[in-house]
Amino acid sequence: MSADSAQLTHLLKQTFGYASFRPLQQEIIAATLAGQDVFALLPTGGGKSLCFQLPALARPGLTVVVSPLIALMKDQVDALLSSGVAATFLNSTLDGTEARRRLSGLHRGEYKLLYVAPERLMLDGWAENLKAWNVACLAIDEAHCVSEWGHDFRPEYRQLARLRETLPQVPLMALTATATGRVRADITSHLKLRDPATFIASFNRPNLTYRVVPKDQPLKQIIDFVRKRELESGIVYCASRATAERVAEGLSGRGFSAKPYHAGLTTEERSRHQEQFLRDDTRIICATIAFGMGINKPNVRWIIHHDLPKNIEGYYQETGRAGRDGLPGDCLLLFSAGDIAKQTHFLDEITDEQEQQVARTQLRQIVHYAESAGCRRVELLDYFGETFPISNCGACDNCVEPRDTYDGTVVAQKFLSCVYRIRRASGFSTGLNHVVEVLTGADTDRIRRWGHDQLTTYAIGAELSRPQWAAVGRELMRLGHLTVSEGEFATIELTDSGVALLKDRTAVTLTKPMDLPKARRVVRREGDIACDELLFERLRALRKRLADERQVPAYIIFGDTTLRAMANRYPVTAADMDGIPGMGEKKKAEFAETFAETIADYLKTNSRQSFA
Repeated sequence: MSADSAQLTHLLKQTFGYASFRPLQQEIIAATLAGQDVFALLPTGGGKSLCFQLPALARPGLTVVVSPLIALMKDQVDALLSSGVAATFLNSTLDGTEARRRLSGLHRGEYKLLYVAPERLMLDGWAENLKAWNVACLAIDEAHCVSEWGHDFRPEYRQLARLRETLPQVPLMALTATATGRVRADITSHLKLRDPATFIASFNRPNLTYRVVPKDQPLKQIIDFVRKRELESGIVYCASRATAERVAEGLSGRGFSAKPYHAGLTTEERSRHQEQFLRDDTRIICATIAFGMGINKPNVRWIIHHDLPKNIEGYYQETGRAGRDGLPGDCLLLFSAGDIAKQTHFLDEITDEQEQQVARTQLRQIVHYAESAGCRRVELLDYFGETFPISNCGACDNCVEPRDTYDGTVVAQKFLSCVYRIRRASGFSTGLNHVVEVLTGADTDRIRRWGHDQLTTYAIGAELSRPQWAAVGRELMRLGHLTVSEGEFATIELTDSGVALLKDRTAVTLTKPMDLPKARRVVRREGDIACDELLFERLRALRKRLADERQVPAYIIFGDTTLRAMANRYPVTAADMDGIPGMGEKKKAEFAETFAETIADYLKTNSRQSFA
């Protein structure tokens, strides 16, 4: 079945309250309605869910959505029900009576969408159910879980290929927010997609700003950051459970609404803290990476990484949880050389050589990102094989406040010379840390055993500390003068350009290390909606009351984008609400008058502001 553009736009406006599609949404919807298999890669906040929700309304039959996230199913179904869409979910949270009631409804054809976990689809009897339910489409959400090369591999996802045998004529849609080329190929192969229509959106999140600062008294840095954003929701990612607990306690002790989230808590505690965060009863979650994938909270305004992430893909996914509503989001990474040492120690404990090698490569990539003087956005997009068209994004620390450079010819010559002399004297290369120890004159067993205290480069680097020399070495790698072997010991060697630089004594410009932040210049905030902030807060309080009455998260009523649009345009009647984003017909009928009355009441004692 197909639907023309006008019909789809009408459905979008009527049901979800939006006048236009986001990039690639309409093309993806058209492809699946035409009966094609689809692979869609859209960044977090890019509107993946609409790509299967809207087609479900435009054609007869049931759309089955496979999701690994039990916590997320209820939220998505609640949001659909609030927009007037017949949707349901089946998972282990339901008692037997309720599960049977929903199954009966599915057999009677009462639903347009069913959310279900992959394990349930593989249970005995489910093949017969699917055949009986007039399934029109199978949508595999978080499809990167299929791939062993993905950042969140789930073995049970591999079994989904059996659905092709159960429903051979039903089009399949695989959706993900992050996947390298290798993962994309894996998804297509394992799900047995048939000549899929492939859509890959830009990985760029223009509404996010990125900053990396040296870690120095991290709890104080976090408190200073949060103090300027007390009414906003955010997530602090920590490398360990203990750190997550400590940061949550530190914030709570200073009056902030903060809770921990990690695998050491009971299931009940995790669920309670997550629910409090979703409902804006808790503003801050301090979490390990166990948290976030099941969070469909569009108004997370900031993300802080207390510790260095393990890889760029995870970092991108975690920062992507800010600003899903298209409004501005701030991403701050606290970085220290000590974090590199900690991560390296963990890597040394990995017994599988190939796994360890992959992890080392990923660690070098994220360290490169953290220390780079170049545009953060360029670096992130380059990892995913995308070229950012300009060199200055205007929305990261390096673009807004470029770091100073200096003549690094002498230190570069010393470092490269030390690498060269170690190799020539010993017949083998060593790791970065050993080169630094030779340069700084360390008295270690390996230096004495290998005779490296007899090298002419031994102790010639007293002008810099070990962390400073390590930073020089890593920058020479980024500049392509050194390379890291992919073997077991990750040794460093001169490249051809490094040999030429050493031989010709060419001038080298290096970047000064990051300083602690001073007063910051204003970063351009893409996606901001100027509005009457006092009215916005009043509307937010109304939304919270309505959500609490219905026992749903606040964004199920309206997102921040909708509230800010109201606080910009001042609609004082239900009719004035036409054109407000997110105001579908059902929500307009249920809520427009209440919000319009609140705005009219506000204007009795406050004047309208102009936002031209």
